[in-house]
Amino acid sequence: MQPRQGEESEDMGVKSKAAAAIVILLLFLGCLWLQGGLDYHWDSCLKSYNQLNQLTNRSGSGEAEGPLRQEGCPGQTFQVSALLSHLQDASASRSDIMLQPYLSSWDELVRFMEALGPMVGLISNEIETKTTLIRQLALAVEEGPEAELRPDHPPARFAGTSGADDHGAYRSVRSMIQVELQSGLVDFHQTSDSGCRTLLRLHRALDWLRLFLEKLAETPASGTSGRLRSPSELCREAYQSTLAHHHTWFVRRAAELAFIALPERGFFYRLVCVQNQEELSRLLLRVVAAIAQVYDRTQGILEDNLMLDLP
Repeated sequence: MQPRQGEESEDMGVKSKAAAAIVILLLFLGCLWLQGGLDYHWDSCLKSYNQLNQLTNRSGSGEAEGPLRQEGCPGQTFQVSALLSHLQDASASRSDIMLQPYLSSWDELVRFMEALGPMVGLISNEIETKTTLIRQLALAVEEGPEAELRPDHPPARFAGTSGADDHGAYRSVRSMIQVELQSGLVDFHQTSDSGCRTLLRLHRALDWLRLFLEKLAETPASGTSGRLRSPSELCREAYQSTLAHHHTWFVRRAAELAFIALPERGFFYRLVCVQNQEELSRLLLRVVAAIAQVYDRTQGILEDNLMLDLP
């Protein structure tokens, strides 16, 4: 017996409502991505963010095989050459991480995540709130106590970062830690809107992206069937090994659901303008090495200041 038209309409209505509910749930949980739980800053999930920074596309790599020759990928918002340039600038100091290029690296990584589709793009919104907060803190110190921390406040200019003798309070990770410890902004016992706590959340997310790109760069081992695993599977594995340790069960399930929507491998070829897995692997390994240098140095600085477990 064929279903009546009324029954079909009702069934479609139920399915549409269920799909909408899933999308709304992912949107809400995406805002909690870096919080490590569901009990802090619920109001941040109601905000929207339109921050867009101008980035120059410069090539660069200190590796022996020569500089990265890809000046830019036409038609793409995300530019891997710009990401590499910012990462290298961030680690220019031998024992510190410069904050301005570090945050610019995140601007480019946000573009990378947004390119992967709306589900992963939702996660990038929370990352943007983190980079914005650090910029606002830097601006507040520069302008004095009267500067307000509000979403529409322009990003900090990081005065003095263009020169070698810059002395801004938020010029680097070490200087930010020093000024926030002296001012009592860092709280080791409860959540706070400090730059140090915010940096820790970004730091953990950077480890996830580093491992994902490292897995995406893998090539089939000799003697195997040559099958490459899906980006969705690789991203889920990277998440389970990193960020998942800091998230509740509810957030972990929502994150893994979002990873199902990741595009196939061919999309990543087009995203960075390469033709095959060999070219992608060579390019991504350069990015992974640059991220690892920034991550390892930041890890050491946070560890020295007992900040790896800030609530």
